Amino acid sequence: MNPQEERAPAASLARSGFWFLLVGGAAALTHLGLFVWLSETTTWWPEVSNAAGFVIAFGVSFTGHRWLSFSDSGTPLLQSLWRFGTTALAGFACNEAIFIALHRWLAWPSLPALIVALIAAAAQTFVLGRFWAFRR
Repeated sequence: MNPQEERAPAASLARSGFWFLLVGGAAALTHLGLFVWLSETTTWWPEVSNAAGFVIAFGVSFTGHRWLSFSDSGTPLLQSLWRFGTTALAGFACNEAIFIALHRWLAWPSLPALIVALIAAAAQTFVLGRFWAFRR
Protein backbone atom coordinates (compact mmCIF):
# COMPACT_ATOMS: atom_id res chain seq x y z
CA MET A 1 0.00 0.00 0.00
CA ASN A 2 1.44 3.37 -0.96
CA PRO A 3 1.52 6.31 1.50
CA GLN A 4 -1.38 8.07 -0.25
CA GLU A 5 -3.61 4.98 0.13
CA GLU A 6 -2.61 4.75 3.80
CA ARG A 7 -3.66 8.39 4.40
CA ALA A 8 -7.02 8.03 2.63
CA PRO A 9 -8.82 6.23 5.51
CA ALA A 10 -7.48 8.76 8.02
CA ALA A 11 -8.60 11.68 5.86
CA SER A 12 -12.02 10.09 5.39
CA LEU A 13 -12.38 9.58 9.14
CA ALA A 14 -11.31 13.18 9.83
CA ARG A 15 -13.79 14.54 7.26
CA SER A 16 -16.55 12.33 8.63
CA GLY A 17 -15.74 13.42 12.18
CA PHE A 18 -15.76 17.10 11.22
CA TRP A 19 -19.21 16.87 9.62
CA PHE A 20 -20.45 14.65 12.44
CA LEU A 21 -19.58 17.38 14.95
CA LEU A 22 -21.29 20.10 12.89
CA VAL A 23 -24.42 18.08 12.14
CA GLY A 24 -24.52 16.71 15.68
CA GLY A 25 -24.16 20.25 17.02
CA ALA A 26 -27.06 21.45 14.89
CA ALA A 27 -29.20 18.50 16.01
CA ALA A 28 -28.21 19.03 19.65
CA LEU A 29 -29.08 22.73 19.45
CA THR A 30 -32.43 21.82 17.89
CA HIS A 31 -33.04 19.31 20.68
CA LEU A 32 -31.99 21.77 23.40
CA GLY A 33 -33.97 24.64 21.91
CA LEU A 34 -37.15 22.63 21.72
CA PHE A 35 -36.56 21.27 25.23
CA VAL A 36 -36.15 24.77 26.67
CA TRP A 37 -39.16 26.10 24.77
CA LEU A 38 -41.40 23.23 25.88
CA SER A 39 -40.13 23.47 29.45
CA GLU A 40 -41.10 27.13 29.56
CA THR A 41 -44.41 26.94 27.70
CA THR A 42 -45.95 23.65 28.81
CA THR A 43 -46.50 21.70 32.01
CA TRP A 44 -44.92 18.59 30.50
CA TRP A 45 -42.49 16.55 32.56
CA PRO A 46 -38.90 17.26 31.51
CA GLU A 47 -38.57 13.67 30.25
CA VAL A 48 -41.44 14.26 27.80
CA SER A 49 -39.91 17.52 26.58
CA ASN A 50 -36.64 15.63 26.11
CA ALA A 51 -38.42 13.01 23.99
CA ALA A 52 -40.10 15.69 21.86
CA GLY A 53 -36.73 17.37 21.30
CA PHE A 54 -35.28 14.03 20.23
CA VAL A 55 -38.02 13.42 17.66
CA ILE A 56 -37.47 16.76 15.90
CA ALA A 57 -33.68 16.60 16.17
CA PHE A 58 -33.74 13.13 14.59
CA GLY A 59 -34.77 14.65 11.25
CA VAL A 60 -31.93 17.18 11.39
CA SER A 61 -29.49 14.49 12.41
CA PHE A 62 -30.39 11.85 9.81
CA THR A 63 -30.47 14.30 6.93
CA GLY A 64 -27.13 15.86 7.83
CA HIS A 65 -25.37 12.62 8.60
CA ARG A 66 -26.63 10.87 5.48
CA TRP A 67 -25.53 13.63 3.08
CA LEU A 68 -22.60 15.18 4.94
CA SER A 69 -21.03 13.07 7.71
CA PHE A 70 -21.31 9.77 5.89
CA SER A 71 -21.79 10.93 2.31
CA ASP A 72 -19.66 8.10 0.98
CA SER A 73 -21.97 5.56 2.53
CA GLY A 74 -22.52 2.41 0.57
CA THR A 75 -25.90 1.64 2.13
CA PRO A 76 -29.24 2.34 0.44
CA LEU A 77 -31.30 5.23 1.84
CA LEU A 78 -34.03 3.13 3.49
CA GLN A 79 -31.50 0.75 5.00
CA SER A 80 -29.58 3.73 6.42
CA LEU A 81 -32.81 5.23 7.75
CA TRP A 82 -33.76 2.00 9.50
CA ARG A 83 -30.26 1.49 10.88
CA PHE A 84 -29.84 5.11 11.93
CA GLY A 85 -33.30 5.08 13.52
CA THR A 86 -32.24 2.07 15.57
CA THR A 87 -28.96 3.79 16.41
CA ALA A 88 -30.75 7.01 17.37
CA LEU A 89 -33.21 5.15 19.58
CA ALA A 90 -30.29 3.45 21.36
CA GLY A 91 -28.70 6.89 21.77
CA PHE A 92 -31.95 8.30 23.09
CA ALA A 93 -32.27 5.43 25.59
CA CYS A 94 -28.77 6.30 26.82
CA ASN A 95 -29.68 10.00 26.86
CA GLU A 96 -32.91 9.51 28.78
CA ALA A 97 -31.33 7.15 31.32
CA ILE A 98 -28.52 9.61 32.07
CA PHE A 99 -30.97 12.53 32.09
CA ILE A 100 -33.26 10.79 34.61
CA ALA A 101 -30.32 9.73 36.79
CA LEU A 102 -28.89 13.24 36.93
CA HIS A 103 -32.16 15.17 37.12
CA ARG A 104 -34.37 12.94 39.25
CA TRP A 105 -31.90 10.98 41.36
CA LEU A 106 -29.08 13.50 41.79
CA ALA A 107 -31.33 16.60 41.66
CA TRP A 108 -29.39 18.37 38.91
CA PRO A 109 -31.23 21.18 37.13
CA SER A 110 -32.79 19.85 33.93
CA LEU A 111 -30.72 21.80 31.39
CA PRO A 112 -27.24 20.78 32.64
CA ALA A 113 -28.51 17.20 33.03
CA LEU A 114 -29.70 17.20 29.42
CA ILE A 115 -26.43 18.65 28.12
CA VAL A 116 -24.40 15.89 29.81
CA ALA A 117 -26.85 13.27 28.54
CA LEU A 118 -26.62 14.61 24.96
CA ILE A 119 -22.81 14.50 25.00
CA ALA A 120 -22.74 10.90 26.27
CA ALA A 121 -25.29 9.78 23.68
CA ALA A 122 -23.42 11.56 20.87
CA ALA A 123 -20.32 9.41 21.31
CA GLN A 124 -22.41 6.24 21.12
CA THR A 125 -24.28 7.53 18.07
CA PHE A 126 -21.05 8.34 16.21
CA VAL A 127 -19.62 4.86 16.67
CA LEU A 128 -22.86 3.10 15.69
CA GLY A 129 -23.46 5.51 12.80
CA ARG A 130 -19.97 5.21 11.41
CA PHE A 131 -19.57 1.46 11.66
CA TRP A 132 -23.13 0.19 11.22
CA ALA A 133 -25.87 2.62 10.10
CA PHE A 134 -23.77 4.19 7.33
CA ARG A 135 -21.23 1.39 6.96
CA ARG A 136 -19.06 1.67 3.92
